[in-house]
Amino acid sequence: MFENTHLNTIVSSAIIYVFIIAALRIFGKKELAQLSVVDLVFVLLISNAVQNSMVGSDDTLLGGILAATTLFILNKLFKFFLYKSEKFHILMEGEPVILVRHGKMNKKQMKKNRLNERELKEACREQGEGDLSQIDLVILEVDGKISILKDEKIEKGSRFDVKP
Repeated sequence: MFENTHLNTIVSSAIIYVFIIAALRIFGKKELAQLSVVDLVFVLLISNAVQNSMVGSDDTLLGGILAATTLFILNKLFKFFLYKSEKFHILMEGEPVILVRHGKMNKKQMKKNRLNERELKEACREQGEGDLSQIDLVILEVDGKISILKDEKIEKGSRFDVKP
């Protein structure tokens, strides 16, 4: 790409960083919180696959330090913008999604987030709730975790505070 190998390492690392973030964002919320063995192997292989495209033929100590420093700086910048900009935060992280409201499953959101009824019920049981009809609100959080709320725990005036 560039004649200067150090500049090439910096630019390539930046492009790969942004690409991986975009790919994970497209990948979906559910997968982030529930890494299976297959997902872990996938992440490890991705890191190995992109390593050469980041440093190219520069396998020197300086090349590795430049690539790592670029990733650290970009990560710090992304976190800064996530903190400062609500729009950027929503674009990168998404918003919580209501999966169950007043005991009724939101099949459209479940399908969109690739979550089936069996997985939803399993997540509810893990939190001590066995009967979906008795749950007021189930939310798929932006980090992929599932929150379960009873009516008395729903913050009054929040976007989740809607009576049936």
